[in-house]
Amino acid sequence: MGKFLVLQTDFGLSDGAVSAMHGVGHMVSSEITIHDLTHDIPPYDIWVASYRLYQTVKYWPKGTVFVSVVDPGVGSERRSIACKTQSGHIIITPDNGSLTHIQHYEGLEEVRIIDEVESRLPHSEESHTFHGRDVYAYNGARLASGEITFAELGDTLSVTEIEQLPLVEAVRENHVLTGSIDVLDIRFGSLWTNIPLAYLQAEEIVHGDLLQVTIFHQGKKIYQNILQFARSFADVQVGEPLVYVNSLVNIGVAVNQDSFSDLYHIGTGIDWQIQLRKAPKILFEEV
Repeated sequence: MGKFLVLQTDFGLSDGAVSAMHGVGHMVSSEITIHDLTHDIPPYDIWVASYRLYQTVKYWPKGTVFVSVVDPGVGSERRSIACKTQSGHIIITPDNGSLTHIQHYEGLEEVRIIDEVESRLPHSEESHTFHGRDVYAYNGARLASGEITFAELGDTLSVTEIEQLPLVEAVRENHVLTGSIDVLDIRFGSLWTNIPLAYLQAEEIVHGDLLQVTIFHQGKKIYQNILQFARSFADVQVGEPLVYVNSLVNIGVAVNQDSFSDLYHIGTGIDWQIQLRKAPKILFEEV
């Protein structure tokens, strides 16, 4: 087991919640190192929490323990679980769909149910609204430090029994690539889709080609334009839109030095669909 504990929440940093989670981790063990994935998940947005885990987990050493707390059902009967991924990482989280992308794209090896009564920060029994500190950070630190083993967390749960959010698969059909806009590159407003670069390569689309990009919301066309498939943002003028390959080797859509999402009022999730196709060449007659 590694000595890394990585925290993700929707708590923000304006109060002491995240600091308390760090403190609990260090009380359990002074030998672990605690890092933050992000604490700016939109409030209650399980989908984004799931995606950020998928974006990040595989780039940490095997054995790293992740704690993800976006938990609108805290204090209810929803389960607290720990999962061991096929990539050799451990994630502790509410069983509310926050493992959707990891399960789909990376795969889960084993899931354990955490006993929220027995396996929690000592003397926290009367608190029912801060499981991020009392259950998740506490057990995450115990795992990362080697105080307990994964098997000691609780009973096993079938991988197929955990909660899942609906996903839409990307499709390549009749030279049209269709997918969903899964998430934003937050600070820059770029759109991250689930269309893999391999689909463009199968259509023999290369950098410099022009693509027809069409975006739908619940089936209604919101945007359509011809964009360059660029290697980098610098390939187009400032203010111009482009298609590019993001850090997960999926297709993104952006505006150089501006927010595509803000400019065109584009959101994310399975209600937002995007289609790409190679644009026909336009020939202009000489006058």
